[in-house]
Amino acid sequence: MMRVAVFGSTGSIGVSTLDVLARHPDRFAVAALSAATNHSRLFEQCAAHRPPVAVMQDPGAAAQLAAALKSAGVPTRVMVGTEALSELAASAQVDTVMAAIVGAAGLPSTLAAARAGKRVLIANKESLVVAGRLLVDAARTSGATLVPIDSEHNAIFQCMPGSMETGRPAAGVRKILLTASGGPFLRASREKMVGATPDEACAHPRWRMGRKISVDSATLMNKGLELIEACVLFGMEPHRVEVVVHPQSIVHSLVEYVDGSILAQLGNPDMRTPIAYALGWPERIPSGVESLNLVAAARLDFEAPDLERFPALVVTREAAAAGGTMPAVLNAANEVAVSAFLAGRLGFLGIVDLIESVVGRHTNVGATELADVLAADSWARELAESMLVRVAKA
Repeated sequence: MMRVAVFGSTGSIGVSTLDVLARHPDRFAVAALSAATNHSRLFEQCAAHRPPVAVMQDPGAAAQLAAALKSAGVPTRVMVGTEALSELAASAQVDTVMAAIVGAAGLPSTLAAARAGKRVLIANKESLVVAGRLLVDAARTSGATLVPIDSEHNAIFQCMPGSMETGRPAAGVRKILLTASGGPFLRASREKMVGATPDEACAHPRWRMGRKISVDSATLMNKGLELIEACVLFGMEPHRVEVVVHPQSIVHSLVEYVDGSILAQLGNPDMRTPIAYALGWPERIPSGVESLNLVAAARLDFEAPDLERFPALVVTREAAAAGGTMPAVLNAANEVAVSAFLAGRLGFLGIVDLIESVVGRHTNVGATELADVLAADSWARELAESMLVRVAKA
């Protein structure tokens, strides 16, 4: 019986994970759940899955959750804060951690799980972008198993077996091709993008996701972050990772080998597929996802991304090549910019403009310690916020 902690359980990945776990009660037990502030949703999940522990980031929300659980007679203990998450991730009562907390906030618990030798299912791409080398090195030292949950990296993991254990591409690999849906603005005019609203940016044509990652998909920043992630996970240089727009979101990524072969992983756009693969690996287990009907799909289209309309791909590739603390700065600036856009403080095209401004002012240094990336993250957030204030005043 594998004991699974789902961090970020009220988000889309967390909900999908619990769906897969519930399909296999003989294989998995829910050891812990966590959320930031959504105590009502977490209460429902605790009542349904009866985990021994639940963690909330917000103390007020934790108090409300604890009261509701007590009133309902649900014997789940409530803990509070980032340190509690890290403690739980490393504890003997957890075998596997689903790291699905959005943003850099998920880094401490993900790193704690890796250092403790757990199986870590990484849905939190920011952890790999901000401190990927530290995370990978920690896993190799402790013997932890890292399995990517992003559909693209999970696809690569399936098409390039053995690469994550060695930190080098599998023998004979020429390049990785990351597929991108293109998001809601793939065919939109610049005028449309200038006036884009948060709701329009979050209306993804294929995937149902949280608002932050949906905006990242609309700017293609999500794909740029995934490029950095692929370099870290699979030991690839940035010039050997190519982004290809594939609107149908059926081919989740591809690996090209030197003999001309290209291996691809296909499936319906449903995150339960990579989640089930990661939970069952090296076995395959049912996920609840319907079979892909290729005849009904009828066609698979591919095209190069428009780098002038989606400059996020340019700045992220440059950050990947620079390495050091640059990816942490990029990610922090993006989190601030997306938050400002969702709050109505910044226009859609201003997201990447702000990121480029912050990245352009950063003096890159090596990221050999967690303190290095945390300092860079903090610096970038402060600068991005100050730039937003100046824009607002102007």
